[in-house]
Amino acid sequence: MQAYLLLTVFVSGMTTLGVELAASRLLDPFFGNSLVIWSAIIGLMLLYLTVGYMVGGRWADKDPRPSTLFQITAWGAFLVGLIPFVAAPVLRWSVRGFASYDVGLLGGSLVAVLILFSLPVTLLGMVSPFAIRLALQDMRHSGNTVGSIYALSTLGSLVGTFLPVLLLIPNIGTRLTFVTLAVMLLVVSLGGLLATRAKGRFLYLLMLVILLLLAWLWHGSPIKASAGLVYETESSYNYIQVTEHADPRRNGNWRFLHLNEGQGIHSAYNPHYQEFPLADGVWDYFLVMPYFNNPPYTQADVKSLLVIGSAAGTISKAFSAVYGPIPIDGVEIDPMIVQAGRDWFDMNEPNVTIHVQDGRYFLANTSHTYDVISVDAYRPPYIPFHLTTREFFQQIYDHLNTNGVVAINAGRTSTDNSLIEVLGTTMADVFPNVYVLDAPDYGSSLGNSLVIATKQPTRLENFAVNVTQIQHPLLRIVAARSLRDARIWQLTPSGLVFTDDLAPVEQVIHRLIVGYLIGE
Repeated sequence: MQAYLLLTVFVSGMTTLGVELAASRLLDPFFGNSLVIWSAIIGLMLLYLTVGYMVGGRWADKDPRPSTLFQITAWGAFLVGLIPFVAAPVLRWSVRGFASYDVGLLGGSLVAVLILFSLPVTLLGMVSPFAIRLALQDMRHSGNTVGSIYALSTLGSLVGTFLPVLLLIPNIGTRLTFVTLAVMLLVVSLGGLLATRAKGRFLYLLMLVILLLLAWLWHGSPIKASAGLVYETESSYNYIQVTEHADPRRNGNWRFLHLNEGQGIHSAYNPHYQEFPLADGVWDYFLVMPYFNNPPYTQADVKSLLVIGSAAGTISKAFSAVYGPIPIDGVEIDPMIVQAGRDWFDMNEPNVTIHVQDGRYFLANTSHTYDVISVDAYRPPYIPFHLTTREFFQQIYDHLNTNGVVAINAGRTSTDNSLIEVLGTTMADVFPNVYVLDAPDYGSSLGNSLVIATKQPTRLENFAVNVTQIQHPLLRIVAARSLRDARIWQLTPSGLVFTDDLAPVEQVIHRLIVGYLIGE
């Protein structure tokens, strides 16, 4: 029984850390992967474990029987397996919160989901003190006994740290990761109950059957599928959906790439056009960003492009159609998005090379320079802080040719440009001039802007001068829309410059959301 007790401690430690990491993956698509979310997860997990240590120690003194410990682990395992199924409707409510920026709904959803972890993690916290109480038979060796149990628990936690990330989540998904961890611990618990001949063994066997049935019956994501769904998958980074439906603004049937909660569109493609038409979205305006350079600047001056956050290839496809087969490097961190781009968005242009890497890593390891660099990796509240800092923009500056230009796609509200201004201020610490093109928002109170910086000193008037010389029909349309419908202005730097050491982008996003709500 001593050896089986140690096995239980090991598997319980593995389950505890596995649940913590799977919890972050469960919440990422809805609340983002930020310091705030991680601190909430880790802090509450530690709180639950603290309560478990206290209650488990007292319970062990009152009822020091192995069968009691195995009942605790059995119930903990069962509740771990239920987490993703019970959390599904709450996470769907959170989608509504993000769609409407309803802070009450968002806060309530986050609290409700985190509470779901309280009981199972508290039960898992009881295991170590309970096991110590059962294992202590000779006080002369108590230090060795306690140390061995804590070592096994920590070793199990080490396995639980890597098992979900490297094996389970990439291959079977987040929900089944919870179920797998639960089944492993439940099987160990059931074995212990059988060995101790405890009553109610069939109840725990029933728990196991229920978990397996749930996993079999409910094979899908907790995120509600978008209308017109034609493809979906889950990667290590995102829940990915491809939809296809008619869009009157874009003429005909279009395919759209949605990530995670599905509210935003990350790529658009019409498979029925031989030549790529305009998508009538923020992607179009990347085509004219080079024309902020000093005149005379023509289409022939655009000879290379780097896209950081290439998604399914809307920007690279547009540049290929307008500027010809120029060499284009696309950087996308999620290989499953790249595959969806190839399969559903015809991201197969021979002049486009996709690199499955982080944007900063790619810049640090390439010697290539470019005429144009576009960054389309931002979308509140999922902004990677390391792509907002002075060091990042210095890397971009170093990879631009003499007349190079960079443009960043960032979100805003109709009354709050705080994210635009902090990004522009940071870029202005590296580049001589920074401009902003506010894309038309079609009456929405939420919109997108391109924050544009030139490597050479330039003037705002350059854009209007250069676009008058444009000959390509698609470029002429985008230029006309830019001058007629968009707002173009020069940014005056003010405030904090983000660095790798200090980049409080979460605070900027929180203020933007709260300000939006107050404005409403």
